[in-house]
Amino acid sequence: MSGGIQGPFPNVLLLSALIAFVPLLWLLISLGLLKMKAYTASLISLILAITLSIIAWGMPVKYAFQSVVEGAVTGLWPIVWVIIAAIYTYNVTVETGSMNIIKETLAKISPDRRIQALILAFSFGGFLEAAAGFGTAVAIPASLLAGIGFDPLFAAVICLIANTVPVAFGGIGIPIITLSQVTGISESLITKYAAYQLIPFIIILPIVLVIIMTKSFKNMKEVLGACLVSGVSFAIFQTLVAVFVGPEVAAIAGSLASLLSIIIYVKLRPVKDIWLFPHEKANSETAPTKEAENVDNKISERKQLIAWTPYIILFILIIAINLIPWLKFLGNIATKVQIYFGPGGKQSSLQWITTPGTIMFISAIVGGILQGDGVKELIVTFFKTIKQLMPTILVVTSIVAMAKVMGYSGMISVIAIALAHMTGKVYPFISPLIGALGTFITGSDTSSNILFGPLQKQTALQIHVNSAWIAAANTVGASAGKMISPQSIAVAASATGLVGKEGRILNSTLIYCIGYAILLGIVVFTFGYIV
Repeated sequence: MSGGIQGPFPNVLLLSALIAFVPLLWLLISLGLLKMKAYTASLISLILAITLSIIAWGMPVKYAFQSVVEGAVTGLWPIVWVIIAAIYTYNVTVETGSMNIIKETLAKISPDRRIQALILAFSFGGFLEAAAGFGTAVAIPASLLAGIGFDPLFAAVICLIANTVPVAFGGIGIPIITLSQVTGISESLITKYAAYQLIPFIIILPIVLVIIMTKSFKNMKEVLGACLVSGVSFAIFQTLVAVFVGPEVAAIAGSLASLLSIIIYVKLRPVKDIWLFPHEKANSETAPTKEAENVDNKISERKQLIAWTPYIILFILIIAINLIPWLKFLGNIATKVQIYFGPGGKQSSLQWITTPGTIMFISAIVGGILQGDGVKELIVTFFKTIKQLMPTILVVTSIVAMAKVMGYSGMISVIAIALAHMTGKVYPFISPLIGALGTFITGSDTSSNILFGPLQKQTALQIHVNSAWIAAANTVGASAGKMISPQSIAVAASATGLVGKEGRILNSTLIYCIGYAILLGIVVFTFGYIV
């Protein structure tokens, strides 16, 4: 049976869309309900996608094979490489004993777990997403939170939820820039509208994170000021830079402003009623001891500086490579490859030095040496990390391969077109959900924009809505899908030692993803016919 772009039932679009959705439905059921291991579920999803693409969509076998290979390569580089580098960095700090010092450093800022989560998951995670992307904003903060005593599931869920609002401007603005290119809509216009749509969610998110952690509104009162300072500073600086400068450094400005603001606020107004997890006690090791306070400040500061060196070096390198003009040549050190030669196939550029994984790996090596590790210890830790991440590597490569098969065959387009046809004038409410669907499938806001950006524009024109507003809703909606993407969940599970428990993470984040997308849909619909 040859289905073409409309699928096996060209005259019954909804039926074709339901068939196309089968691989994704299987992922949701197998992970969320059957509690199946993620690598098994993802391999079955890949097989389902390949089978349907060939039988129902008439995709030539050689093209299906090429799309799988391209997906596997894309999954390995740069995504898996970022995961390996992030977990390797964490493992090195554990091996050298620096994680204990990092723990003490955070306790000196505030021993309160709510403040630590805001600093690491929201502000620091926001910077990593803005500057690097590709899973760094989940892998590093989640591993740090788990390392300083957070419940692993809490650490994973909090970082996944926090890694939403910076995503639209993540990776130095690549999602917005790409969306402008594929739709032909003004980059400055999409940037402005995306920034406006994100404002209420940036302000609310720190409050939501604290409520999720403490499971109570009562425990919000004392840190409400810190939450507002963190969220409002992020929103103001990101919006101002987005509107008046552009998408490249908008989230970097917002996240750094948030980080500095909350640290200053907590120093000026320390939390009096320290909140710890139920299993912890007020006199636990998370609180600074008198002995620690009496240590000579110079020695203490030196130890803290050395402990944080991998992350400090990472910060410096990311800023330098992206902002220093004469270092731009490093981005040209790349290999161009083309694996898929079917319709829509094009060359991909594999960055070797400027990809976040390489920058992070260099930071881990230099930091490890400064912390006292020898070459032998660093090599042993690296291979331990590879062994630790084998299930994750299989999950990520399978999911990206599935996304490539579904994208090239036309299965994803059928799902999106069916949604647009079913909704009509209510489409602005649905448009963020389509963006979220794209990220759920591909794990990438940029990829979601490539898949659905042109569709969002054309549908907006048909129903006489501002196309730039709707296109912006795709990239903002895609940030919601990030928290339930199997790729992101696999990263979070690896970072927190929850490999094999991806279903629990998915069940914990799914409700927040749906809530975020629905609220965003209301915002987009409300202003869609006004803008």
